[in-house]
Amino acid sequence: MSNTARPGVKSGDRIDAGDIAEALTRAPFTYTDGATQVFARGGHTTYTEDGHTTSGKWGVDDQGHFWSFWPPTYRATYDVFWITDANADAVGIRFTDLNRGVSSEGRYISKPLSSPG
Repeated sequence: MSNTARPGVKSGDRIDAGDIAEALTRAPFTYTDGATQVFARGGHTTYTEDGHTTSGKWGVDDQGHFWSFWPPTYRATYDVFWITDANADAVGIRFTDLNRGVSSEGRYISKPLSSPG
């Protein structure tokens, strides 16, 4: 699978609002703590940590920020930035919470996640 970012994109560049959906849904993510996340094009997301999966919703707001909602009440809004390698291939996304300023990095998983069971 090719994870090539748009020409001229480099690590730290903010992902344009029109490109967020493609960036999120191109492959599953893995995080430094071993958790994984899958974003579906229809706005559904699943997050798996230590074998426990939770489901949420995601979208892009009018200001071009990525948002997520995890029922029953957790909501967050993020700026999202490319993570690229030396060849300018996109290898992941840095998510920065607009309210808390906390960042996390999700790296693309190049092979499909295995099914449980």
